[in-house]
Amino acid sequence: MSDDLGFERLLSEEGFFARLLGRSPSGAGREPLYGTDLPVVLLTGGPGMGKGRLLRAVRDRFATKVPVIYLDCGSPVHADRAESEPGARSVATELLVEAAQRLSTWQGTGGSFTFPRLFAGLAVIATGAGDGTPEAIQQEVDRYAELPQKKGFKGLATGDFWRGALLGAIRNLLTTLSGQTLNVFGAAVVNALVDTLFSGLAPRGRAEMARLYGAYPGAAGQPEHGLRELAADFKAGGEGREVAERFLFRALREDLEAAYTGAVGWLRRVGRPAVLLDRAETPLGEHLLRAVLTDRRAGQRDRVVIVGTARRANGGSFLYEGLPVPEVPPPAEFRAVDGTPPAWTRRTDATGGRPPLTDGVLLLRMPLLTGDQIRRWLEGAQPPAGPQGSANRRRVEAAVARLSGGRPHMVIRLAEAAAAARMQPDANDRALLDAGQNSAEQSVAEVLLRELVRDQLPVRLPAEHHDHWLDLLTHLSVAHDAECADVLLRHHQRGRVHRLTAHHVAELLIDTGWPECERHFIGDFGLRQLLVHRLYGLEPDGAAWYADHHVLHNHYTGRVVDETASSGAAFHSVVAHRMNHRLVSGGVDDVVRHLAATLPGRPREWCAELLEIAQAPYPARADARLDRAQGLVELDGPALRRTVDQLLHAVWLCEERTRPTGRETARTLAKLLDLLSIMEFEGAGQLGRTATEWSGLAENDQPLLRCTCTEQLGRRR
Repeated sequence: MSDDLGFERLLSEEGFFARLLGRSPSGAGREPLYGTDLPVVLLTGGPGMGKGRLLRAVRDRFATKVPVIYLDCGSPVHADRAESEPGARSVATELLVEAAQRLSTWQGTGGSFTFPRLFAGLAVIATGAGDGTPEAIQQEVDRYAELPQKKGFKGLATGDFWRGALLGAIRNLLTTLSGQTLNVFGAAVVNALVDTLFSGLAPRGRAEMARLYGAYPGAAGQPEHGLRELAADFKAGGEGREVAERFLFRALREDLEAAYTGAVGWLRRVGRPAVLLDRAETPLGEHLLRAVLTDRRAGQRDRVVIVGTARRANGGSFLYEGLPVPEVPPPAEFRAVDGTPPAWTRRTDATGGRPPLTDGVLLLRMPLLTGDQIRRWLEGAQPPAGPQGSANRRRVEAAVARLSGGRPHMVIRLAEAAAAARMQPDANDRALLDAGQNSAEQSVAEVLLRELVRDQLPVRLPAEHHDHWLDLLTHLSVAHDAECADVLLRHHQRGRVHRLTAHHVAELLIDTGWPECERHFIGDFGLRQLLVHRLYGLEPDGAAWYADHHVLHNHYTGRVVDETASSGAAFHSVVAHRMNHRLVSGGVDDVVRHLAATLPGRPREWCAELLEIAQAPYPARADARLDRAQGLVELDGPALRRTVDQLLHAVWLCEERTRPTGRETARTLAKLLDLLSIMEFEGAGQLGRTATEWSGLAENDQPLLRCTCTEQLGRRR
């Protein structure tokens, strides 16, 4: 269902990936994009945006026509394999070996690939196996016996050299040295192995090896020195090992490039090979991406398409190399809905300085689902609705659209859960979160929190915070800005030696790909609703919910010295911030008294404050706001106070964004504001214009107080 995920335009016969790979899914040739200097393509989007799904779809669509391999940089398999021989393996080398193994068995046009350049590097680092004994080294070298296969190319070897003669020579060498105690980096094995590697090469192969390994840092053009330096760097660990790993990745790409060049490669090979790196935001993924980007910035060229994933919207902080983001030219980018991708070219620095890594990147923004796509998912998950079920279908559709914000994974899970759910027309959207998954005991809220939060922890989150990360985010769902987030964090991290601040958490959320909002600390609307829902259920009768709001209310009560003091971007005053938390924690009457007392003489400022106070979630219990807004609940007090009470509840309904508003609420807003506009207080007449503006927004399901995370939550029709 790639079309229903917004991928079809990217995967089609004339789509982006067909042009990037030079081949369509049906096998027809396509004019390749970007020439010989290729950008690294990064799919950007936070948890649940479908980056891994798209990579797997590219593999499934194209892998029979062009050599496309999918690698998971977050898989524990590579670390497990490296652990058994830490002196000769690393997580990076294990991933490279996996890539080579898959390509060495590829059966499409042109046949399988051989990796003599990569094999040479792997053979010399194998000298670090075990204690450097010949037996351990031979066992390690034997792991790579299948990589070169039986075909040499471009003069590197002929016939059975790599698999037969070379491996035989290495085994003979190691057998000769067997039983000796060796310091392999000061004595015989590395030198002898390097000599053996070069002894069987034809002149053309020797020149090619000299070109590659002679370029290794410190080799001074001598390939033998380059291989020895590579082995020594790998053995040393740290930055030296990283240099060796980056060069091995280059060797693999040069092996692939060599398969396409020359008369034979030109005749036999089609399209471009591709390496798809899922979860490339991990240290391993960033390491490999940096290697490619650094090589290409330095002028190295190959036709290997590199597509990775990036949670962070700007592609990842490593691209900016420690410089402030505003000072670095941003990467080129496009979205699937844009159609034709940009005519990417590498920028040149007129000053002669080193261009940033961002110059070598093309960001592909993962698509949110449209209203039509959400509707198709729901239709696929639910039986056809009869005449009596159409209202429920429309209500469920609106709830899924708002809760998901179009995030594909949330749409899929919510659509599955909604198959058996019935929602009343005035129900809170969060009622859908209690629905069970198919054949599972967990609610859809629990499933989504596991898949989007627990299973996708921030890469840079310290290990000591892993076990309570979800709990911290749950409490922070009621925070608006960094100050109130810090208040909650201090409260909930009491007694801990290692603590996170609001700044740390905000950075970790951005790193994970969650969006920011100027009025909500948890800037993604759907994630915030999941967390609010969990917070209310942490303790009986919502005790944890009320406790957090009381903590914040008390904090801002203590801060009220100057009642006009600013309180950040979310509120114009500390008083409004305090009243917001008072409203949510059961102090409705106090808020009404405050609003009724402060309206006369300042209607415009008062309306802004009302909207700020009412931007609040509603507890998970019976909702009497609509009845109260419509005057169906008996209230005491003067007319001004009763009307303000009704208006507060109508605005609260509109601002929470988890219930339908529509014409009825719009009429209520207009009626109440019109009533206020004819009362006897200073400035009352100014409220007539507000009545027109607010009712128009409410009728069209638009927020009265706009912010980044609610602007997209109008009707997805």
